[in-house]
Amino acid sequence: MSILTLNADTLPRLQQWLRSDDLLVACLCAAWCDVCRDYRPQFEELAALHPDKHFLWIDIEDQSDLLGDIDVENFPTLLIQRSAHVAFFGSVQPGMQLADRLVQAQAALSGEELARMASSHAHEQQFHLRRRLDDAAA
Repeated sequence: MSILTLNADTLPRLQQWLRSDDLLVACLCAAWCDVCRDYRPQFEELAALHPDKHFLWIDIEDQSDLLGDIDVENFPTLLIQRSAHVAFFGSVQPGMQLADRLVQAQAALSGEELARMASSHAHEQQFHLRRRLDDAAA
């Protein structure tokens, strides 16, 4: 599976993904970050392991006009979201083993389990891609 890189041209496809019940795995990085550049091939390997999920690469500085200001403490940072619910938001160690386990664990949750879990997380509101895109478009 290829990775979609967020920009104005790919935004409609991302919006379509966010309306579906499919799992979205996004890597939030910055072009100047060497760790991010080194992590990209590993993220591509992760996408190849999960062809039934959507993978997105976001340069948070280049795409701040689409998403607003996102405060990321460390790179790489993963966002795992299904439809209206953020399942995970946090930095991960480079390497795909941890990310693979995170994706598998979130994919195993039912929609109800994910909704219940997501409602208890502060990042549900702060990093919700669909809401950020809607807010930026308004």
